[in-house]
Amino acid sequence: MVESVELPSRLGILPFRNKVLLPGAIIRIRCTSSSSVKLVEQELWQREEKGLIGILPVRDDADASAIGPVLSQGVGSDSGDRSSRVQSGSSDSQRVDGKNHQEVIQWHSRGVAARALQLSRGVEKPSGRVTYTVVLEGLCRFTVQELSTRGTYYTARISHSEMTKEEMEQVEQDPEFVSLSRQFKATAMELISVLEQKQKTGGRIKVLLETVPVHKLADIFVASFEMSFEEQLSMLDSVDLRVRLSKAMELVDRHLQSIRVAEKITQKVEGQLSKSQKEFLLRQQMRAIKEELGDDHDEDDLVALERKMQSAEMPANIWKHAQRELRSLKKMQPQQPGYNSLRVYLELLADLPWKKATEEHELDLKAAKERLDSDHYGLVKVKQRIIEYLAVRKLKPDARGPVLCFVGPPGVGKTSLASSIAAALGRKFVRISLGGVKDEADIRGHRRTYIGSMPGRLIDGLKRVAVCNPVMLLDEIDKTGSDVRGDPASALLEVLDPEQNKKFNDHYLNVPFDLSNVVFVATANRMQPIPPPLLDRMEVIELPGYTPEEKLKIAMHHLIPRVLEQHGLSAEFLQIPEAMVKLVIQRYTREAGVRNLERNLAALARAAAVRVVERDQTAPLNKDVHQVSSPLLENRLSDGAEVDMEVIPIGADHEMPNSLRIASPLVVDEAMLEKVLGPPRFDDREAAERVISPGISVGLVWTAFGGEVQFVEATAMSGKGELHLTGQLGDVIKESAQIALTWVRARATDLKLAAACESNLLEGRDIHIHFPAGAVPKDGPSAGVTLVTALVSLFGKKRVRADTAMTGEMTLRGLVLPVGGIKDKILAAHRYGIKRVILPERNLKDLAEVPSAVLASLEILLAKRMEDVLEQAFEGGCPWRLHPKL
Repeated sequence: MVESVELPSRLGILPFRNKVLLPGAIIRIRCTSSSSVKLVEQELWQREEKGLIGILPVRDDADASAIGPVLSQGVGSDSGDRSSRVQSGSSDSQRVDGKNHQEVIQWHSRGVAARALQLSRGVEKPSGRVTYTVVLEGLCRFTVQELSTRGTYYTARISHSEMTKEEMEQVEQDPEFVSLSRQFKATAMELISVLEQKQKTGGRIKVLLETVPVHKLADIFVASFEMSFEEQLSMLDSVDLRVRLSKAMELVDRHLQSIRVAEKITQKVEGQLSKSQKEFLLRQQMRAIKEELGDDHDEDDLVALERKMQSAEMPANIWKHAQRELRSLKKMQPQQPGYNSLRVYLELLADLPWKKATEEHELDLKAAKERLDSDHYGLVKVKQRIIEYLAVRKLKPDARGPVLCFVGPPGVGKTSLASSIAAALGRKFVRISLGGVKDEADIRGHRRTYIGSMPGRLIDGLKRVAVCNPVMLLDEIDKTGSDVRGDPASALLEVLDPEQNKKFNDHYLNVPFDLSNVVFVATANRMQPIPPPLLDRMEVIELPGYTPEEKLKIAMHHLIPRVLEQHGLSAEFLQIPEAMVKLVIQRYTREAGVRNLERNLAALARAAAVRVVERDQTAPLNKDVHQVSSPLLENRLSDGAEVDMEVIPIGADHEMPNSLRIASPLVVDEAMLEKVLGPPRFDDREAAERVISPGISVGLVWTAFGGEVQFVEATAMSGKGELHLTGQLGDVIKESAQIALTWVRARATDLKLAAACESNLLEGRDIHIHFPAGAVPKDGPSAGVTLVTALVSLFGKKRVRADTAMTGEMTLRGLVLPVGGIKDKILAAHRYGIKRVILPERNLKDLAEVPSAVLASLEILLAKRMEDVLEQAFEGGCPWRLHPKL
């Protein structure tokens, strides 16, 4: 808006049907007719910022009344589509019917000059018609002196209609006008305040009231309200500032009164009780009557829920949140959406153990040791660490102890150790399985806005155990994964951090819950998949597995009694001698744990149960047969057939009938082992049978199931000097094979593997290295010395000692590097019947963890360089060396 606008003598005219553009107002129109498109293109598009057009109101023909002077312009058949209409901010050409008769257009004599603030051009598809979208701003009033046509659109000779600067200054000094302007601003400010409270709007209009002059404010302010076409024309014709301001104040005051009347009606409607509110009031009265009568047998569910919430002993801030949610629930009807989800949420809040804890009894370390010894054989260091943990808890009950993480192969007793800790502390035990969890919401819960939302596994476990201080086992913590739904391991960082878990925020609860009283224990098979930040939160305790001697003790003292009880047998029916258990361990189970050993013992128990039942069916019955008699038994006896009988479980309070007693118990022997368990799967001769030719060596590797013995086979054949590797190998072990071959080729002459003139071992032949058991993936940096030994044996045509296994990585210079998992590997060699083990010299410190009984049965050979390995791997040393050092 400018103070002074210079208008040309003629302006292009854009008709507005039943609508008026006032000075200062802004309107957006879309021009699609040929006349309006031509007008915009020539008067605005080509002239850019200098372009001006006139906006002239046009009245409907049906309305005969007119305010102010009206121009009548006859339109012939050749210009029947030149008039334009504008309705609701759009402009389009007026179409003429096929008769082409003359039509009288009621033009208003006064209009507003406008300029384009924004102009954009478009093309409609598929017709290709050009259209314009224009944002116009009204500048000042003008009067039409003469209306004519120019091509396809109208033009007019005009004159300026606004008051001059001298006239305006004279009016502004008039006391009546000053009073009128103050009254207008006060009314307008009151209207803006009402709109701001009702619709949170009006800030921009308030700025206009304070900055825009009064002679422009009336048009701008009134243009934002809805009013009739006649009122718009009246404002357009009000050239005198006093008249214009008076009319504007009348319109503003009328709009303010209409808003106030609408508010009164709304308040009156809201004050009346709806049907649902009446029902709620009646229910409240009915509840009060029942309480007075003492008839609480049909107590309302919400009352019961409220009482349950009151007894939950929530913290003050959470109780306030729960009360607010309960009030919302009481206002809802059971049929309303969201009622059931809100009720389930409140029931969860009431069920959670906010302050309910298990009272720990006086901790007795001696009893805890006895409990650990009775539940677990061996594992001396692990049990000692648990006793230390319990001792600290006894001296300082509120101590924030470390999170213990038991890492070891399956079947070594990780989960049962956690339950033993709970028993020693006198706390409840809850197990949370994390195997295969890939959704972060399994830890933190889902938002309540989701359909089917539920709390995380931790909160659900606390709800099930109903105390806030249980021993919580996070089982298989290394089996979590991440995908598009988040990373559960990252969510566990907050859970296992004592500085953060005091205010653990489950997304479903949406309120903090204190996890600092929970004793967390984790289990894993491997440490590698656990993210380093999460691993840093825990103290890792490794359980490498059991020796055959430990397995024998576990079987005799723990597994056999449990298996007999589970199968309804006792020592009177089945006896498994210690020698037979040894055979089961040596020939049928070589894993680190005892799970397969228990399965094999269970197979023997099932076979014994079948024999016991079959023997009793054919045994003669005595006078005590009535204790197990039945109609089926009587019918079978009368027919002389064999009897189907049910084995009665043996318990402390039950005594087996004489009819089920046998003369002597069933003793397991070697023939029964082979009949029940099948042919032996392992024997001590396997290494000697497999290492029968040059090119084969025995290595030791570590897997998720503990240590394993790995054979390496190498052979040569005619070829082009290529190296072939098979056995589902990883990148690291493939690189170890390349290094091993390079080292052997570099020292071929020194080792007398080739003549000095024929130093190329691969001349005319390929080397194939194979790791048997190709279905099992293999990778790791501990097979370097094994590969070198196999290649030296191949090229030197001398067998490696079958009773010797080795592990270690090597460099290109022949230095033997230390590796991990020494305890697991030595235990694997012991289980396999290996007598000699070659280890890197720098792994000497790791032998302290190996049981002394195992070390006593093995010959441990330490190697610093690859030559030391070769010296010990072959019978009689390495015969190809010419000097003590290469």
